[in-house]
Amino acid sequence: MPDLTELLTFIAVGAFAQLIDGALGMAYGVTSAGLLMGLGMPPVAASASVHYAETFTCGASGISHLLAGNVRRPLFLALVIPGVLGALLGVLVAVNVPPQWMRIALTPYLLGMGLFLLFRRSHQPGQRTDVPRGTGLMGLLAAFVDAIGGGGWSALTVTILLARGLPPRVVIGSVHLAKCVVSIAASMSFLLTIGTSHGFAVIGLIIGGVLAAPFGALFIRRIPARAATMLAGFAVLALGINNAVRMFG
Repeated sequence: MPDLTELLTFIAVGAFAQLIDGALGMAYGVTSAGLLMGLGMPPVAASASVHYAETFTCGASGISHLLAGNVRRPLFLALVIPGVLGALLGVLVAVNVPPQWMRIALTPYLLGMGLFLLFRRSHQPGQRTDVPRGTGLMGLLAAFVDAIGGGGWSALTVTILLARGLPPRVVIGSVHLAKCVVSIAASMSFLLTIGTSHGFAVIGLIIGGVLAAPFGALFIRRIPARAATMLAGFAVLALGINNAVRMFG
């Protein structure tokens, strides 16, 4: 039975990831999954725990965006249908690949995602109204790597869609609602294959996310977006380096 210290550790992971997500609108999954793996949790368990927690956190966020009119239906559908397929394929790979192989595969992913966040460029708000070509394929690939690595959906989809000229409000709203459905699909698949062996971690992530959520708005007002991006990038990059050292050390 995990002790109070372990629960508080999981709460801290959830809170830190939620603050980053509140400031950037992305990077919750890759930050929390990377930290859980840094604590010694197997990659598949870390990804499953994050997706279980995201079913609750993304659900509230996605519904809020829907009620606020931030979701564009064609964009949502273009993301969510291939996204669910990508998530199911990603879970299939994650649960059937030995943990040591997963760590080897995820090390360049964490290093690449850390560098991606560090050197991510800001984009001027666009006014494009159509769904860009290739959006479905992007959703499938983003969900696939998200299910394997525990995060990366928002970092990839939001950045690419903004770069292609869509309005930020529409991008963030549609991506978050689609992420809710994709997380449910991944969670159900993980639940049927590996169960809830790390339920205590899920509880900690949810508590930490809920506690930190009200401070997200304050955090984004106090810290520049670029500084928050750098913070997330350095954290994920450090986790990738730690993984590499543990593999070859």
